[in-house]
Amino acid sequence: MVLKILYFASLRETLGQGSEQLDLPPGVTDVASLRCFLAARGDQWQALATVRNLRCAVNQEMVRFDSPIRAGDEVAFFPPVTGG
Repeated sequence: MVLKILYFASLRETLGQGSEQLDLPPGVTDVASLRCFLAARGDQWQALATVRNLRCAVNQEMVRFDSPIRAGDEVAFFPPVTGG
């Protein structure tokens, strides 16, 4: 299953990229399992597991982590953002 994954704000800086396309293994079926799969890459990818209040969207619609993902979806991760 191939997905497009987008990273925003401080996640983009931490990971050193704003997006990627990945072919995922069969066990990755929802946003939570995608998050775990990505964090398992280690090093800077652990940020996906440790960021508090991480938000996500599938196909530009905000969703919960138990939301399913399908081939061709666009998944975006948003860390909390503050402004002033």
